[in-house]
Amino acid sequence: MSETQIVTGFLSALEDLDVDRALTYAAPEIVYQNVPLPPARGLAAVEKTLRAMSRYGSGFEARIHNIAANGPVVLTERTDVLEAGAWRAEFWVCGTFKVEDDRITLWRDYFDWTTFLAASAKGLGGVLLSALNARPRTPRKTTAA
Repeated sequence: MSETQIVTGFLSALEDLDVDRALTYAAPEIVYQNVPLPPARGLAAVEKTLRAMSRYGSGFEARIHNIAANGPVVLTERTDVLEAGAWRAEFWVCGTFKVEDDRITLWRDYFDWTTFLAASAKGLGGVLLSALNARPRTPRKTTAA
């Protein structure tokens, strides 16, 4: 399997919310970081992070716009879609993956916090709008003239 196939297989497993399958693509010494947050180092730490994401999230999509490999390094330019119940946020992400011996040893995602926060606010607005539209309406009392 090529480095690109390993990365797309990994992202596909995450889209299926299949943490166990995703971890089969990861090396024991994997480092995962959403820059500028602190990195998760090692398979156990990455597994803990992914399980927390799948516990609180109800959906994930990685729309890959561009992908390029240079030896063991794979770069992805994509739109990530996060869902948690009715909340949904879409935002641009650039990911760097390093693949050694058919396993991902580095996964580092870069995204713009302002764009992420705006997408989150838009998702919250959608939740509120759905809740308002779902409320049962009580008929107004009319008075006879």
